[in-house]
Amino acid sequence: MLAACATVANQPVNAPAPAARVHVASDGRPSEAANDDMLVALAFSGGGMRASAFSYGVLQGFAHTKVNDHGRQVPLIDRVDFVTSASGGSVTAAYFGLKGSVALADFRERFLLRDAEEALNTNIDLVNLSRAYNGGANEDAPLRNWLDANLFDGATLSALRTDRRPRVWINASDIYNRTPFVFGRTTFDAMCSDMADYPVAGAVTASAAVPMAFAPVVLQAYPERCNAPLAKWVTRAADSRDSPPLLQSYAKGVRSYRDGSMKYVKLLDGGLVDNFGLSGFTIALESAQTPYDPLSRVEAVRLRRVLFLVVDSGRGPQGDWASKLEGPTGIELIDAVSSAAIDASVHTSYSAFENVLARWRDNLVRWRCSLPAAETTRLIGAHANWNCHDVKMFVGRIGFDQLDAARAARLNAVPTRFKLPVTTVDEVIDAGEDALAASPVFRAFKQSL
Repeated sequence: MLAACATVANQPVNAPAPAARVHVASDGRPSEAANDDMLVALAFSGGGMRASAFSYGVLQGFAHTKVNDHGRQVPLIDRVDFVTSASGGSVTAAYFGLKGSVALADFRERFLLRDAEEALNTNIDLVNLSRAYNGGANEDAPLRNWLDANLFDGATLSALRTDRRPRVWINASDIYNRTPFVFGRTTFDAMCSDMADYPVAGAVTASAAVPMAFAPVVLQAYPERCNAPLAKWVTRAADSRDSPPLLQSYAKGVRSYRDGSMKYVKLLDGGLVDNFGLSGFTIALESAQTPYDPLSRVEAVRLRRVLFLVVDSGRGPQGDWASKLEGPTGIELIDAVSSAAIDASVHTSYSAFENVLARWRDNLVRWRCSLPAAETTRLIGAHANWNCHDVKMFVGRIGFDQLDAARAARLNAVPTRFKLPVTTVDEVIDAGEDALAASPVFRAFKQSL
């Protein structure tokens, strides 16, 4: 009887796009160039409020790091170009995308010290277990509405503009196609849906929708509402045998939103396919139409230093069942299986991402070195010491295991929840800033400047 009355299904809240807004999709960076020679990008992993606090601590470290800008010392946080995120990291990423460095002033009080679970069904009882079995213990509306009221103030994806820093990619998982779902123009144009009016809180909820705890977040495709072609790279990547596997599967998924084979796109936690949240940036690089995308030509010529840090809030192995013959069972078994799948995928995705960045750097240098001197002068002015090969990459990961063993053990014990004690929140924030300061990659980057 409980199962019969406990079915949970979310209603789509994305609207069809007005015909005038549908166009050939392009997530490319606008032509307006920044005034420095750095590219700074961050990936915020999943991990509930633990991930939100750890990534916030890293941003604090960026705020306390000064870099030279035409003779002025400015905070490095104001030079962050891109943030890509999954699950709990998406809360911090989205708020930072909306507010910039001002987000540091009140994010702790508005979110990290609050109980984001207060409107959710979190008890382990027969009713919630029945709801979980029949779709998920929670609908998406309670968390989406809570985030809107307490943090995002009704902001829509149109507020995450692409013509200013930082540009943000929020990643969820398309559980039918088993691919990343990146909340951006490519996917919404493929669905013929209006991205501009979709709530930021809805994207973050989808990114953090843990299976069984939440029913899948649903978006509706409206292929009959538009005739604009898909971006050329989508068709090319979907059909080419030489396409990188991630890009091809993503392109096939995007095409299915348009061809009528999928009426509803169902989304869960971005960590299911990519807990490091690297998908958005990886797809942007793999689908690049020029050797320098997602930069403008001016930025690509001026560029000398690239910093990409993965902020990893994942935990190590949990429980004592490895020391006993019995177990794991119940919730512990579910946690063990999901953690094994997630951790295996992130290790592979990180190695693959390093290769993608290395290829991008090689293509960029090859293009720069092919430019006539007159073209470089036209783009950035006369620079006697400009060197087409001078693009140095600094790629690293920041995690709990890079702190001392006792501290890492305490951080690993922090549960994956959206409600934590104040002392725990502050400990995780401090760990983020300290781990950044201790990072050899980050220190080398600062020294290179």
